[in-house]
Amino acid sequence: MSKTFSMWRPHPWHGLEIGPEPPRIVNAFIELTPFDLVKYEIDKNSGYLRADRPQRTSSQPPALYGFIPQTLCAENFRKLSPHAKRGDGDPLDICVLCERPITKAEIILHAKVVGGIQMIDDDEADDKIVAVLETDFVYGHMENLSELPPVLVERLEHYFSTYKLVPGQKQRIYIHDRYNQEYALRVIEAAILDYHEIFGLKDPSILFK
Repeated sequence: MSKTFSMWRPHPWHGLEIGPEPPRIVNAFIELTPFDLVKYEIDKNSGYLRADRPQRTSSQPPALYGFIPQTLCAENFRKLSPHAKRGDGDPLDICVLCERPITKAEIILHAKVVGGIQMIDDDEADDKIVAVLETDFVYGHMENLSELPPVLVERLEHYFSTYKLVPGQKQRIYIHDRYNQEYALRVIEAAILDYHEIFGLKDPSILFK
């Protein structure tokens, strides 16, 4: 029996650990599965999921989708997305690929980072880190975005380019670039630094030792 446990449910953003080997292997808290037609997202006050909106179109998430705990998309993060005017003020988003269907949300898993998608949403940096389930038998050995089947990356980019699309209104979202693992690790480190500059940790460098 574990001697270390919480008597209460920890807040997924603030109470969960970043992961076992950040920034390469991180915890991902999953908000959406590929089977969801409603956009769920974390309620920042309570830590529970809330229904944000039904998906307007028939588009479905092509991967597990959530965020990395104890990260924040603020100024250090924004500097790595020079076409954005600011970070979006949310925890850093992550998509996790796995071969077997995972149908449950509000789960934690170990995700190995392979790259990312640099996205701008209404002038805000809103990158999507791309990862694979660390123990996955099909994707788990991959290290870089370029190793993934190209169609999977295309599906991710298409989903995020269109998931807020409203017919007749100007598109506010665009994909600026995609990047491999090395740059993705820099993005995660910047988001960790932003989190601890706002919420407090005097020396965040200890997280990467």
